[in-house]
Order: sequence, then C-alpha cells, then structure tokens
Amino acid sequence: MQYWLFKSEPDTWSWDQQVAKGEEGEEWHGVRNYQARNNMRAMKIGDRGFFYHSNIGKAVVGVVEVCALSHPDSTTDDPRWDCVDIKAVEPLKRPVTLDEIKADPRLAEMVLVKNSRLSVQPVTEAEWKLIRELGGL
Repeated sequence: MQYWLFKSEPDTWSWDQQVAKGEEGEEWHGVRNYQARNNMRAMKIGDRGFFYHSNIGKAVVGVVEVCALSHPDSTTDDPRWDCVDIKAVEPLKRPVTLDEIKADPRLAEMVLVKNSRLSVQPVTEAEWKLIRELGGL
C-alpha cells in the first residue's frame, strides 16, 4: 500500500463534502500539474491518503481511500489530464496543522514541508503513522 496527501481548499471542496459522497466517493478532478497527475497515475485501489484543507485551516483533517484507478478527468476534454476517485474513510480526532508538521523534526523531509504547493503528493509510511498518531488515530 502507498500513502498520499490530497490538498483541497475547503471553500471549494471540503472534508464534509467528501464524507457526504459516501462509499461511491468522488473524482479528484481539476488537477493541472504533471507531477500531481503522475502521482495519481501511480495509485492503486485501496491506497490511503490524507485529506488536507489548504488556505483555510491548513491542516490534515481526514483519511481517504483510492476507490477508482486513474482515468480521464471529466472536467476537461484535454487527454493529458487524469484523476482518481477517492472516498472518505475516517476523520482525524483532531486536525494536524501545517505549523505542527513543520515544527516536528521527524517530518522535516515531508513533501508538504518541502513543496507545499503540490496538490497531490506522496507520504512515507513513517510520516503516515506519525500524522495519524498526532491526529489521535
């Protein structure tokens, strides 16, 4: 299993909206960055990810699961852009903020710290376990 982080501005697509999609999940569409797209192309069914609220809140707020492999993004006719579908698994008991992540030396190499603009990014197993722990899971 691989681990990921999906960033969304909560006023555009929030954790509550993701949860409301239920087991069917939702397309993670609209990504127009090649590195983020390639990350989605590498995902497998059952991979887990953090749902991160960017801009407002700046915190990991929940856990999602990839429920559909990379496929054409329905929001464009441009064949270069793909997306996956994700479904909500569980909320963190408490959000883990970007400030907390940056302050923890064990997370200094995390992509979120080094390249905070990348909207879909890999997370190592050690980072995954630590952020879950910080979030009360």
